[in-house]
Amino acid sequence: MVTKLTQDPHRVQRDDREKNLETAIGRELRAHRRRQEITVAELAAMTRLSIGMLSKIENGNTSPSLTTLQTLANALSVPITSFFRQFEENREAVHTKSGKGVELQREGTRAGHQYNLLGHIGSNGSGVIVEPYLITLTAESDTFPTFQHAGIETIYMLEGEVDYRHGDEVLSLKPGDTLFFDADAPHGPERLVTLPCRYLSIISYPQSGAT
Repeated sequence: MVTKLTQDPHRVQRDDREKNLETAIGRELRAHRRRQEITVAELAAMTRLSIGMLSKIENGNTSPSLTTLQTLANALSVPITSFFRQFEENREAVHTKSGKGVELQREGTRAGHQYNLLGHIGSNGSGVIVEPYLITLTAESDTFPTFQHAGIETIYMLEGEVDYRHGDEVLSLKPGDTLFFDADAPHGPERLVTLPCRYLSIISYPQSGAT
């Protein structure tokens, strides 16, 4: 079955720097307004700007003057520089060479369970933290209690076979299989069927939930 995506993965944003600035200002304005639970109509009344003008600013369809930005900043009680935060924010990329992931001991792991963190980007404009791991379970791997944490997790099986628990269900994962699940339910390998087992585990959660 083919499912139509709601986003175009090949869409490229305009390279026009001025347009990107307008978009960044608009997103920040909308975010500040919504955090304070102010409607567009209420903000229009507070600033004496028209609803149409505010909508154009929030949608990145016009370049607001510094006077307009100062008026909006005063109404929302934020620094005028806060409107430029996304525009000035660095966009990071992490390239991890084969075999160079950071090996770590994740809480709850036991003997023979190797976790390699493949990259990490902290606070970012998306509002989401993503942790990609390469997990290797060998013949020496001990059994362990299930994990349970906030966020969404995706497992992609690379090698071996494992019976993997999620909540009350146990699923057989073989190379090429994917498991996508709510990580708040108890989960983890129930039985190592064919060794060694290797799979990618990608965990994502809101930045506010980062520890």
